[in-house]
Amino acid sequence: MNDILSTIDVIDPVPEQTDKAVAEVGSTVADRVFDQLRRAIVEGEIPAGSKLSEPVLAERFSVSRGPLREAMRRLESTNLLERRANVGARVVALSNETLLELYQVREALEGMAARLAAEQMSDEAIEDLKDLMDDHRRDVARDYWQTYFQQEGDPDFHYRIVIGSGNRRLIRILCDDLYHLARMYRCQFGMKSERARDALKEHALIVDAIAERDGELAELLMRRHVRASRRSVEQRLQTDRLTALAAAGGKPARSRPGPRIDADKPKR
Repeated sequence: MNDILSTIDVIDPVPEQTDKAVAEVGSTVADRVFDQLRRAIVEGEIPAGSKLSEPVLAERFSVSRGPLREAMRRLESTNLLERRANVGARVVALSNETLLELYQVREALEGMAARLAAEQMSDEAIEDLKDLMDDHRRDVARDYWQTYFQQEGDPDFHYRIVIGSGNRRLIRILCDDLYHLARMYRCQFGMKSERARDALKEHALIVDAIAERDGELAELLMRRHVRASRRSVEQRLQTDRLTALAAAGGKPARSRPGPRIDADKPKR
């Protein structure tokens, strides 16, 4: 009897361990799907305004509904996805109103971040920032000064400045709450344009101000830079609207929902 009880004592915790392992696997899958979906939305592979179909997404990413729904809930928290009653989940639409609000916040807060970075960044971090600019300069030159694409995270100039500010609340707002929505505008309207050369020059001037520990100048230059970027994106949005108007025969286009991504065959 003692041997049997001993055996039961050993076996009893296993289901809890199994449940924990399954939860961790589910979380890992949700993380993967979240990253893939976020990238597809930010870079425009899934168009703005698109209605999302869970069955199609589940097949496309080879995932069950549970992790997919978890990934979609997380996308809502990054402001890339919205849910409406009787409509379902939809990628946010890019509009002048959202653009203006977002860039007003960015202009103020990223200007502050640049000023703090000039005061807080270590000499080593500033040298790393200069090295990053050298990498960006080579990348832009390779694309004939027409494309200034930055990967998310540390390779992103704006991300690096905000992290360099050392202010946790600023970092939370600009690197978590607003970061991916801002990248959505930048990727789809700002990174491939005639402004690539100017944006690179503006970044270099900001780095010089930070290296000189001139926080006031760094803030001024960052605010001007974000404002110029906003105007460039506004122009692109207006051009796209005029193109759509011309394609519609000169008549104002009716407001229609974005395309469903299940119109295409799921990617495998």
